[in-house]
Amino acid sequence: MSFSGEVKEELAKQLSRSRHCQLAELAAMIHFAGRISAEKGGTVLKISADHASIARKCYTLIKKAFSCNARINTAVNYGVVVEREEDVLRILQAVKLVDVNGVPRGSAELVDGLLVQKSCCRRAYIRGAFLASGSMSDPQKSYHFEIVCSAMAQAAQLCEIMREFVPDAKVVQRKKYYIVYIKEGAQIVDVLNVMEAHTSLMNLENVRIVKEMRNSVNRQVNCETANINKTVNAAVRQVEDIRLIQEKRGLSSLSENLREIAELRLDYPDAPLKELGEYLNPPVGKSGVNHRLRKLSEIAKELKEEEEQV
Repeated sequence: MSFSGEVKEELAKQLSRSRHCQLAELAAMIHFAGRISAEKGGTVLKISADHASIARKCYTLIKKAFSCNARINTAVNYGVVVEREEDVLRILQAVKLVDVNGVPRGSAELVDGLLVQKSCCRRAYIRGAFLASGSMSDPQKSYHFEIVCSAMAQAAQLCEIMREFVPDAKVVQRKKYYIVYIKEGAQIVDVLNVMEAHTSLMNLENVRIVKEMRNSVNRQVNCETANINKTVNAAVRQVEDIRLIQEKRGLSSLSENLREIAELRLDYPDAPLKELGEYLNPPVGKSGVNHRLRKLSEIAKELKEEEEQV
């Protein structure tokens, strides 16, 4: 099972105790995956689900909140179907889609503000929206959380609700749909916490810790490798400069300090500057060794310029 499927399996087992939160979650499922149609001379409510566990949860929410008859249609995407017109009307009235007379209220894509007044209800609404129309990428590969919306107004409203908990929620259009998404790992952890997917949250955190440690080690190794390459390249240039001086003038032409460091560099071509300084008597610090080697480099540069002029 994918990581997204595991999250949904966990959320499907999460059932709010309060009826107002149950209504908010059910409202999200109806807004994002519901369809109202006229069949057999009556009104039928159908809510599609891509997992059997989600269909069972939707069925449970309807039974607990309304004590009415519903069935799971396993033949079509595990859809939950409510066929009794009186029950459909009660549900639609409770989620503020129709008034007491059955007349539609506002847009069928937007949740009524009364249903998401409380923070707990907003959490439940986000959970229902994700169960109905959301997905997550495998955190081993990338961090991406999204909920697909059918209209821009729906996406904007959901994004506003989510931003109470995750400030970086954004909206992007993808073909004819609008996607509310989060791409930052820490905020995906936050939204899992909001939806109360605590086991999935811990699994994601474990992945993040391993990835961050691996990245840290890679950065350190790359930095050390770059430093080693820099040191080796500098040592190779220093040896080349000293050999040029040895060939053109001889090391005996150098002052005692420069001759000593030149001979040491030839004897220990791979040694770092600090180690070279410790071989001197008396010992010299890293900056002192570097200063002397720069002097040798300047002498070699003068010799090269003389050769070019000839």
